[in-house]
Amino acid sequence: MRVAMLSVHTSPLAGLGGKEAGGMNVYVRELSRELGRRGIIVDIFTRSQDPLSPRITAVERNVTLVTLPAGPEAPYDKNLILDHQAEFVAGMQQYAQQHHFHYDIIHSHYFVSGIIGLALREVWGIPLVHMFHTLGAMKNHVARSDEERETGQRIALEERLMREADVVVAATPLDLQQMVWHYEAVPDRIKIIPCGVDLKRFHPHDMAEARAALGLPAQPTPIVLLVGRIEPLKGIDALIRAVALVRQHNPHLADTTAVVIGGASDEQPELWNTEQRRLDQIRTELGIRHAIKFIGARPQSQLSLYHAAADVVTMPSHYESFGMAALEALASGRPVIATSAGGPATIINDGINGLLTVPDDAPALAANLVRVLSDAHFAHTLGLAARERAQRYGWSNIGCDVLDVYRSQIRTHSDTTHACAPC
Repeated sequence: MRVAMLSVHTSPLAGLGGKEAGGMNVYVRELSRELGRRGIIVDIFTRSQDPLSPRITAVERNVTLVTLPAGPEAPYDKNLILDHQAEFVAGMQQYAQQHHFHYDIIHSHYFVSGIIGLALREVWGIPLVHMFHTLGAMKNHVARSDEERETGQRIALEERLMREADVVVAATPLDLQQMVWHYEAVPDRIKIIPCGVDLKRFHPHDMAEARAALGLPAQPTPIVLLVGRIEPLKGIDALIRAVALVRQHNPHLADTTAVVIGGASDEQPELWNTEQRRLDQIRTELGIRHAIKFIGARPQSQLSLYHAAADVVTMPSHYESFGMAALEALASGRPVIATSAGGPATIINDGINGLLTVPDDAPALAANLVRVLSDAHFAHTLGLAARERAQRYGWSNIGCDVLDVYRSQIRTHSDTTHACAPC
């Protein structure tokens, strides 16, 4: 089987924590690797953002990244990429023809890739599996400013994909429900397959060793970790306000420190986006600028160490379709305090393997932080249950589920093709 994996607007090899680099990048890369380990050949297609980048990169056995020009070879507004759809489709066709490749299925990620996937399906006559990762309608539902709102074009294209893709993959039952509520999607055409986690990379480490290796304050200084892009949707402002409350009202936690992975570091203020400048103003006004550390993006290979160094990992987002960062923290055996709005609520049992808090409620988040940071036994119990919960989400399990969908679609398409063939 050969799979055409589409991640058009962002490369799965891009550094995490940037504007368009997050959980979806990890998903595409790790799923492709898992499929490759099973003997499935996967070609990942992405748009070139640098004319000097290699056109073909061997990612792992059976997995290749193909970088194609489509419009300016530079970072580009995701909403304008489809203006260059024909160039990207032609590039994929040329690549397949040059190498005499026949693809059995297309798996697209995010709405931009999905629309290109529809065009390719018409050319190649093979099934299209699509995963949205986030929904524009849900982003608009929680948006607090026009700057955060997604375009009407994105909503319309997502509606089209709900109707026309052969199958849509939802990460959670809630994800499926949101597709039905906001887009009138047909539930029978949606398959629920959760995101996965690398259980070998993300596993418990010794906290003291991790802090020493990373140059972080030694115990007993409480460290709170957040991993994510710097954007309003992530609720980082609530974390900053919560840390201020924890330090102010709990003398034994007065040195609590939050480490934020994503965006640009404190040493690179010229690279901060609008949201990071706003967050800097908040921490400064609250008098805790020194206690909120922006350390910039970090390679995924280091994230497990950061999890080990943290007393608790937080995800106070306003919306998460799944919450891979929370799952990675669970696999690392860390207590997690995550949003109750979206995917994390489907993988965290409140009070058992983590805690849930409503978005944009700093006092509630602060109360949960105090609860974990003040009770070592409770924190340890949460951590043990977290690791156990994460076992179900190993990539070997997720790979099996995705392959089942592929095979079902290929079989259905083959049966339909044969039934329609002339006598």
